[in-house]
Amino acid sequence: MRVGLGAEPDTLNPITSSDAYSSRILSYVNDSLIQRDNDTLEYKAMLAKSWEISDNHLMYTFVLRDDVFWHDGKKFTADDVVYSFEKIKDPKVEAPFLRVYYDDVIRVEKLDDYRVKFVTKRPYFLGLSVCGTIPLIPKHIFDDGGDFNAHPAGRNPLGTGPYRFLEWKTNKRIVLVLNENYWGKKPAIDRMEFKIVTDDAIAIQVLKKGEIDYANMRPIQWVKQTGSQRFNEQFNKFKYLLPGFNYIGWNGKSPFFSDKRVRRAMTLMVDRQKLLEKINYGRGQVVESPFFVGGAQYNKNLKLHPHDPAQALQLLQDAGWRDGDGDGYLDKEGKKFSFTFLYPAASKFSERVAPILKEDLKKIGIEMNIEKMEWAAFLERIEKKKFDATALGWSTGFEDDPYQLWHSSQAKEEKGSNFVSFENKEADELIEKARIEFDEGERNALYYRFQEILYEEQPYTFLFASDSLVAVAGRFKNVKVHPVGLDPLEWEL
Repeated sequence: MRVGLGAEPDTLNPITSSDAYSSRILSYVNDSLIQRDNDTLEYKAMLAKSWEISDNHLMYTFVLRDDVFWHDGKKFTADDVVYSFEKIKDPKVEAPFLRVYYDDVIRVEKLDDYRVKFVTKRPYFLGLSVCGTIPLIPKHIFDDGGDFNAHPAGRNPLGTGPYRFLEWKTNKRIVLVLNENYWGKKPAIDRMEFKIVTDDAIAIQVLKKGEIDYANMRPIQWVKQTGSQRFNEQFNKFKYLLPGFNYIGWNGKSPFFSDKRVRRAMTLMVDRQKLLEKINYGRGQVVESPFFVGGAQYNKNLKLHPHDPAQALQLLQDAGWRDGDGDGYLDKEGKKFSFTFLYPAASKFSERVAPILKEDLKKIGIEMNIEKMEWAAFLERIEKKKFDATALGWSTGFEDDPYQLWHSSQAKEEKGSNFVSFENKEADELIEKARIEFDEGERNALYYRFQEILYEEQPYTFLFASDSLVAVAGRFKNVKVHPVGLDPLEWEL
């Protein structure tokens, strides 16, 4: 099977990699201790055949399978789990975004070759997920005294999964082949070639030529470019919704957006349904919260903010913004309402949002300047909070903890994800209480109140959750859409 890949991964080291492209490939090379079931979303046994959670929710003990081998034939044991944890916690290892999830894990103990115990400092409702899905690496490969961050295994990964790494041709392809000694059910497809095509327009042409069997599509490609009889004879199209959302983030440290009345006015000025239609051709759903719109955590009592310029203008006037000098633009204390919208050059989504937003805001007397930057420079500005507004997206989980994005402590972190500097004492307390609440109903009640605060404060204008749009060559059978999406491991020819 030939799979389209939108960018080349930086590395295939499971601990230092952070992009979606490496995650996609590594999901076939590596197994985890436990894994969500495709349909029930409950965790099921993988490399761990069973597990126990202590009554105080502080210890997680996993019993490992004793018939699992790394792809080079060495046995997978508890030593590999302990070593993987130690490298995640090692401050010299370039894994800050992964390390934050293991802040509360004190140690991982080897009880014997096939039993490990994770000891945590405080209860956490996602504790099983954090411990059971720890990225695993082979100790006998990495523990050689070399530079872990630049280890050659990052270009030549070794896992325990159903596929083993074969080759990586820079800017061309990454190839995996079936692991004939896999401990579990072996997939029917014996080779997976990830073809690196960074340009969407070229990717769709490559797909139509039959040089790719499986690719994600943009909405315009789904609607306008793949409707021919020939295409539909060659490919099947699949649409489904996964956790995640797009948003416009308003920097609370910016002099323009420190007042929540202004942020609420911005949301009322954004015609989100129009954006969904224009940018996504209606493929998705307008949302009001960071939680998965299809999950129990999402507060469905929140009414969608309407597109209401008159109410927006009233809020801006209440906040002191008026056209005092008659130039057609709002001003306050002699300062014109003129802000900069910053976005990364590679983001087609932001590129399309920006001119629409600029035009809508001009109608109410706000000047929006647009600045496009390469990703590295953009990220530096975002991390240093030197921006007014931006548009991005987050991929989230089926069951999520908003701590990383919204707790005030993360606004103070140098590279924290709360880069809009949202700070609210009650929100912090709700997030902290929810983390140690193990009754789902009680926990969701806390999250519903937390979402009401976000609804009032509008640190983001939540836009929409976009549909995943995928084309798969018709020669593949047993292609099913599960709650987790598609699973090529079960496909047949």
